[in-house]
Amino acid sequence: MKHRITLIPGDGIGPEVAAAVVSIIEASGVEIEWEEHLAGQQALEKFGKTLPDELIESIQRNKVGLKGPVTTPVGKGFTSVNVGLRKTLDLFANLRPIRALPSIPCRNPGLDLVVVRENTESLYSGIEHEIIPGVIESLKIITEKASTRIARFACAYARNEKRKKITCVHKANIMKLSDGLFLRCFEEVGKLYPEIERQNMIVDNTSMQLVMRPEQFDILLCENLYGDIISDLCAGLIGGLGLVPGANIGEKGAVFEAVHGSAPDIAGKGIANPTALLQSAILMLTHIEERQAAEKIETAMLKVFEEGEVRTRDIGGSASTNEFADAIIEKMN
Repeated sequence: MKHRITLIPGDGIGPEVAAAVVSIIEASGVEIEWEEHLAGQQALEKFGKTLPDELIESIQRNKVGLKGPVTTPVGKGFTSVNVGLRKTLDLFANLRPIRALPSIPCRNPGLDLVVVRENTESLYSGIEHEIIPGVIESLKIITEKASTRIARFACAYARNEKRKKITCVHKANIMKLSDGLFLRCFEEVGKLYPEIERQNMIVDNTSMQLVMRPEQFDILLCENLYGDIISDLCAGLIGGLGLVPGANIGEKGAVFEAVHGSAPDIAGKGIANPTALLQSAILMLTHIEERQAAEKIETAMLKVFEEGEVRTRDIGGSASTNEFADAIIEKMN
C-alpha cells in the first residue's frame, strides 16, 4: 500500500534530520509519497503566514504529517507553529513515550513511561491581554469536553498497550475548579477501565517523585502546561530531547514531530542527531498500520545504540547525521 504523508522539514537542523529519516523509512520498504511544505519563518517570508493554507489542507487531506523542528521566537514575533498546528487541526492528544536507549549514559537506565498531555487548553489557549500598562492577565481554560476526551485517550492507550497504571497530574488543591474538573473527568472515565490502576498526584510532588523514583510511574496524564514541563523533565532522565519522540493526535489526523529545538548553531554542519524524529516516524508508521516496518526500523536503531560504534556528537560519538542513518539502514539489510 502506498501512503501519502505531509512532510514539514522545519528549519535549522530540521531539513537535515528529516532527510535522514526519510532515507531510513524508504530503506524499510514502505512506499510513501511525501508532500513537502514550509512552516514558520520560511513560510512567513514566502506566503505571509507561518501556517500556509496549503500546508493545513495537505494534512487534512492526508490525515498524517511528519514534522521537523521549527523555531519559535521567545517573547516576541509570531506565535508557536506547534501550538498553531495543534489548535487548527484539533490535535488534542500529545503522546510522549520516554524510554531509555541501550548504552546511552543516563540517570535512569531501563526507564519506560509515557506522558499523555492535553494539547488544546489550559494557559496554552493563548487568551491574554493587558489590563493596564504593566499588568497582564492570562486565562487558564479547562473544559469538561476536552478533559473527558483526553482521559478517554489515555485510558484507551493504556488498554491497547497493556499499560497498568495512570497517574493524573494536577494542582487541584489550589486550583479547585479548573484542575478539579480535569481530575474529576479522569476519575469518571477511569471507572470504565477497571483493569487500569488510577492515582492522582499534585504536580510539584510529581516533579520530585520523577527525580527520586521515576520507575513508579507508567502513564502520566497531564493538562497542557504541566504536560509540557513534565515531558521535558522526563526526557532529561534518559538523555535529553534529542532522543525522545512526540505525536500529536486528533480524531481526524495526526502530526508526528521532533520535540527538540531547531539548533541553528549547528544547522548545515551535518552533525545533528536524527533519533528524535526517527522515533516519531516509528510511531507514525505504527499509526498508519505499517507495524512490520516500524519494528524493523526500531530493531535496527536499538542495535546501533547497543553496539555504540556509530554515534552522533551529542551522545559521545563523531558520526555525521548521514553516517548514523546509514548505520541503521545497514542493520535493516
